[in-house]
Amino acid sequence: MDVYAIKMNSFTLHERVAADTHAVCDLALCRVLLMNDKRFPWLVLVPMRPDLREIIDLPPGDRAVLMEEIARTSSALNDLFAPDKLNVAALGNKVPQLHVHVIARKKTDAAWPNPVWGPGTAEPYDKAETGALLDKLGIQFGLKGN
Repeated sequence: MDVYAIKMNSFTLHERVAADTHAVCDLALCRVLLMNDKRFPWLVLVPMRPDLREIIDLPPGDRAVLMEEIARTSSALNDLFAPDKLNVAALGNKVPQLHVHVIARKKTDAAWPNPVWGPGTAEPYDKAETGALLDKLGIQFGLKGN
């Protein structure tokens, strides 16, 4: 096994991201996660490579894949929620592991037009809501039939 393959296998999701999300699926590069806050349809993409902090830390080929996976994730949210705006951001101020937020925003949401960070306490999905949304996202990502 080459060194790159070993490094790919040593990916570990940051504990804070794991605690705040539900797993949706793994794409070619990224793990797709649903943020556990029903106020905002919000997915997080985490490249499954170890020790990444910035997009520029990815090799050029992976950067291109990341952009395609951001587009795919954005399309899934757009199709499901018909947002007024899609927000895409890679901040990492609290979680140093590279991750990209893709958020479907509505003019009627709890934070509009401000960022989703900070406006009150997250409202977790209940078990039924989580299951239903994960099923819909599974269809969007081609994991389940219609």
